[in-house]
Amino acid sequence: MTDHATYDFVVNDEDEVMLLIYASETEPLDPRFVLDIDSHSAELQRNDQEAVLLEQVPESIFDSLADADKLLVCELADTELEEDSRIVRAYEADILD
Repeated sequence: MTDHATYDFVVNDEDEVMLLIYASETEPLDPRFVLDIDSHSAELQRNDQEAVLLEQVPESIFDSLADADKLLVCELADTELEEDSRIVRAYEADILD
């Protein structure tokens, strides 16, 4: 099953990328991040049953990921108030293209 996601990327001073998404109910198992540069999209494959499609990924993110082999993913609790949001889980996903 593939869901479309609300997401954000954060890039630090060392050009390392972190993906922020809302938490899923299932646990990630051998997560993979598949880039599709031509369509400006990517798919986070969390496990064998669940994938999250990220559309309209900025070109700058693809540039920052060009030399990376892993992506840090932080899943946040979906709360009414943004300031109440907390990290539910954090993990690394292998980057594939």
